[in-house]
Amino acid sequence: MVARRGAIVAYEAHGEAVSVPPEISRPMKLDTVFDLGSITKPVATATSLMILLERGKVRLNDPVSRYLPEYVEERKDEITLYNLLTHTSGLPAWRPLYKKCKSRWDFLKELCRMKLEYPPGSKVVYSCLGFILLTFIIERIAGESLASFSRDEIFKPLGMRDTLFNPPREMRDRIAATEKCSWRRRVLIGEVHDENAFGMGGVSGNAGLFSTAIDLAIFAQTFLNMGEYGQNRILSPLTVKLMTRNHTPELNEPRGLGWALKSNGSSAGDLLSPFTFGHTGFPGCSLWIDPEEDLIVILLTNRVHPTRENDAILRIRPLFHNIIASSIID
Repeated sequence: MVARRGAIVAYEAHGEAVSVPPEISRPMKLDTVFDLGSITKPVATATSLMILLERGKVRLNDPVSRYLPEYVEERKDEITLYNLLTHTSGLPAWRPLYKKCKSRWDFLKELCRMKLEYPPGSKVVYSCLGFILLTFIIERIAGESLASFSRDEIFKPLGMRDTLFNPPREMRDRIAATEKCSWRRRVLIGEVHDENAFGMGGVSGNAGLFSTAIDLAIFAQTFLNMGEYGQNRILSPLTVKLMTRNHTPELNEPRGLGWALKSNGSSAGDLLSPFTFGHTGFPGCSLWIDPEEDLIVILLTNRVHPTRENDAILRIRPLFHNIIASSIID
């Protein structure tokens, strides 16, 4: 899906939504629903937190311990919501918490006592664990699940009808398969690929969101429109500007609030403007938004189907974005 200046200029589906096992194979369609993986982070998690910020419920420099008093790590007062959003918290990039956590409460306990790997704010280390922690913070403040809050405050107002956590079984025939999971011993269709998010019950700030190309285009256009789509506004223009600017200019990687920013070697390719922001998802999805060109580029694939050992997407993404960007001649 490619859109420019508010109009769709390319919208195509190719390949198979399911290929393994062959007896249930089916083609990819324009309305195929995908596991977005880490695109969950900006679309559901960061946006939800910024809605709460606009309502006066939080400040970015609030320490995590303000909302999670059980957070007992020795440097607890140094880690802020801002650190979690910019991946500068000091938390490790990843841990297989799902192997020992039997409930969401177990995940919270493990995260609250996890040792930091570097001083908060000293560098960027992309961390899914920080966004799992944000799940609990958002739910404490909002008084409801991340799934219901994001549905009511983001997806419903924008008309994103196929964007949700834990899609119901009746949607299964529209969902692209992901991995043939050795841990769960089945091909995953309609259940989150990320193991920690699965252990969290399918609703987590790091992964778990399912959506379509058209829904993601609506969300992206909302950001190009400075927080508004149609007659509905979910964020103020100042919040959109804050989320999409570089908060780590002196560190090793540029980061927005929940958003990745285009850099050298980025999956956004070489030609999109330096103001481009977006995100990728491990199952094979990407979303990049270039406000200078008023451009949205969405590439949804199920590259982990049937195995995550297929990493061709790493080369394909920047090549794809270069082709799209180079077609702009006006």
